[in-house]
Amino acid sequence: MEKIYNKIYELVKPFLNTRKNDIHVEISLSFALKLLEKEAGDPEVVIPAVLLHDLGWWQVPEELQLKAFGPQLDRELQRIHEVEGVRMAREVLGKFNYEESKMEEILLIIDGHDTRLEAVSQNDRIVKDADKLFRYSPRGFEIDAERFGIKRNQHRKWLSECIEEWFFTPTAKLFAREALQVLGYQKQSI
Repeated sequence: MEKIYNKIYELVKPFLNTRKNDIHVEISLSFALKLLEKEAGDPEVVIPAVLLHDLGWWQVPEELQLKAFGPQLDRELQRIHEVEGVRMAREVLGKFNYEESKMEEILLIIDGHDTRLEAVSQNDRIVKDADKLFRYSPRGFEIDAERFGIKRNQHRKWLSECIEEWFFTPTAKLFAREALQVLGYQKQSI
């Protein structure tokens, strides 16, 4: 990661200490970097957007967080983390005098990264895909299965059914399918 990305990450790291976002952001970032190798995208938008996209969880009380994502989803709570994330990300990027047009795209991406079903740009596609791919990583899979009390086989099956609905890029779909194989799930043929 380039110097400015490291500085951004170090500045926001304390705010990622909720909901296991520290782990989530690192894994999502690794997927974003891999996606950028295969899919057209602007690293100056994608990397900061991934680093900053879940800052707003810091503003959602921990006892309410499990209701704001996952099986018991409350869209209003989920929306709070996006709105607060935009506010916090604007402050962070302002400290680095980030290029205005890139900053505005980053903030737009953060503002709907979970609640907006369509992507607003190719960079948004990559960020949304990297965010969701976390669930397919061995660590992300275990975190979600444990926190939601889902049996692993049921969780693998559900993730396999979400691939076409969730992912925008062919590369992310491929990564998700490969990850499920590593996790031990093979779609049953009829």
